[in-house]
Amino acid sequence: MPKHTIRGGNTMKILAVTACPVGIAHTYMAAENLQKAGEELGIDIKVETQGSIGVENPLTEQDIAEADGIIIAADKEVSKDRFAGKKLIVTGVQEGIRKPQDLIKQIQSGDVSVYRADMKAAAEAKQSGKKKENPIYKHLMNGVSYMVPFIVVGGLLIALALTLGGEQTPGGIVIPEDSIWKQVESLGGTAFMFMVPILAGFIAVSIADRPGLVPGMIGGYIAATGSFYGSEAGAGFIGGIIAGFLAGYVALGIKKLKVPKAVQPVMPIIFIPVIASVIVGLLFIYVIGAPVAQVFEGLTTWLAGMQGTSSIFLAIILGGMIAIDMGGPFNKVAFLFGSAMIAEGNFEIMGPIAVAICIPPIAMGLATFVNKRKYLSNEREAGKASFTMGLFGITEGAIPFAAQDPLRVIPSIVVGSMVGSVIAMMSSVGNKVAHGGPIVAVLGAVDNVVMFFVAAAVGVAVTVLMVNFLKKDVEPEPAVAVAGDAGSGERNERAQVEVDTTSDKVNDEVATEEISKLTDITNLDLIELDLASTTRDDVIDELIEKFSDSGVLDSKDVFREAILNRESQSTTGLGMNIAIPHGKSNTVKRPAVAFGMKRDGVDWKSLDGTAAKLIFMIAVPEASAGDAHLKILQMLSRKLMDEEFREQLLSANSKEEAYELLNTIS
Repeated sequence: MPKHTIRGGNTMKILAVTACPVGIAHTYMAAENLQKAGEELGIDIKVETQGSIGVENPLTEQDIAEADGIIIAADKEVSKDRFAGKKLIVTGVQEGIRKPQDLIKQIQSGDVSVYRADMKAAAEAKQSGKKKENPIYKHLMNGVSYMVPFIVVGGLLIALALTLGGEQTPGGIVIPEDSIWKQVESLGGTAFMFMVPILAGFIAVSIADRPGLVPGMIGGYIAATGSFYGSEAGAGFIGGIIAGFLAGYVALGIKKLKVPKAVQPVMPIIFIPVIASVIVGLLFIYVIGAPVAQVFEGLTTWLAGMQGTSSIFLAIILGGMIAIDMGGPFNKVAFLFGSAMIAEGNFEIMGPIAVAICIPPIAMGLATFVNKRKYLSNEREAGKASFTMGLFGITEGAIPFAAQDPLRVIPSIVVGSMVGSVIAMMSSVGNKVAHGGPIVAVLGAVDNVVMFFVAAAVGVAVTVLMVNFLKKDVEPEPAVAVAGDAGSGERNERAQVEVDTTSDKVNDEVATEEISKLTDITNLDLIELDLASTTRDDVIDELIEKFSDSGVLDSKDVFREAILNRESQSTTGLGMNIAIPHGKSNTVKRPAVAFGMKRDGVDWKSLDGTAAKLIFMIAVPEASAGDAHLKILQMLSRKLMDEEFREQLLSANSKEEAYELLNTIS
């Protein structure tokens, strides 16, 4: 993210907060677009992101005191109390992505209400210039945002245990009872146990703030534990949603009661949670639980028994919902449904969803590659970013194309996603992690990996053919890109200045505990800007030697086997001249990343056919494989989507220069 820069004088200062339920794509896209819009308008702007790894670039008290206005672009609950007395716009994250300049200009115009702690939500919505967003969706997505990490961790732990500790039997893969991997599997199951209480608890928090947390989680636990009301399976995620809304509105109702001043201080910590918990708990045990459990059991049984036409119909619906609004409400509802089914042990719902998620961005990227006559130069540049985003399961990469030409693009991506989803459903493609795209296959979370890629490839091909058939050739562009070139040069110069100011920050030690940026787990000794090898396997050996020389490995041979085993499953060549080989092994002493550059490229059988020039090798110990992998891959994915950054990295002339660029990956 660009740094907050002071331009001097009386330049207007604007702050922003971006957040989405999952915190992977929309959060950072809105932040980047607001930053760029601020730069174009000459506005001093700082953006706080509330993503999946927590708050980044936090707004300080001084920032808030100096600010002329605040923009909150979020689809989850964001605390506004700290902005009391400031002009405040509250809107959805999509507005931050699509209309960042309009939001900033609204602050500039002064036609914005000052936020007061006692302001009603309706007044907040009015100042955004939009209709009030659907509160049900907002509350639900707040719960989902906190629930998803539990599903991701649980799914990864179970997948890891089955992959490394499972034994093939006539009845399927079984983990021996006396194996440590059985305990790892149990840890994954424990993470799933928290899913429904967390979902319900944070739905309630969104409605009633912190007083809603305890009754929400208690209600969610009762919903998930059928023994309270005589059910074997419980009410599942449907019951959790009901419990969350019930707890939230009960707590809110109690919160609004007039009570003596002497009682007011203890209302949030004693009376509200106690009374609300009793009401919600008893209602669920005696009235709600059993009927909802019957509905949920019926739904689960129906899904588990779907075959033929019924399963195809479901796949069509899910694929269409994922693609129709590319991260919007329909997309999130389908995603929530798939995520909830993971917790019930049904991985074959999330499999088709994981395929559908990556088809729109990858397809639109490829479409610009294969028929350049249909796209302007800026669209072709956007296509490169879109393709890369698709590899990491970020559907939103297709949004620029859909916004510009919705009548041709949206039907094409919807049909392609439907086709891919159907193939995945018919092929029993499963996914144990609440995410999509080739990255989940890279992480080893996908069952039937081959058909996952087949389904994705066919869906992508359908979209590419359809959209390029529907689109007309564009008029040749005049060669007047002087302004754009100048802007690019200015950005490069700015970036270079930033690098130069930090050129003395070279660490030789590798951090072994907290990973906040890539340079915590790499150093100058793990960088090679002129790889001598000409084949994939030789490059792997060359980078492994870097690890060995730095004391990262106990055994080069064992780690090499882990790397090659991973490559045999599917290529780690992700396209756009990027390869991320990685291995998980007990021979790895600490998480580390080695970076190598091969300017003329090496064949990595990449998904887009490009040679690998930027190679990042990840080494993680078995014990921390799940968390470390996710953290490192998230860092890399966000930064490598930036074509300008990739070009800067390829242009690095020294290890020190490359290190400073890697130091910006966080």
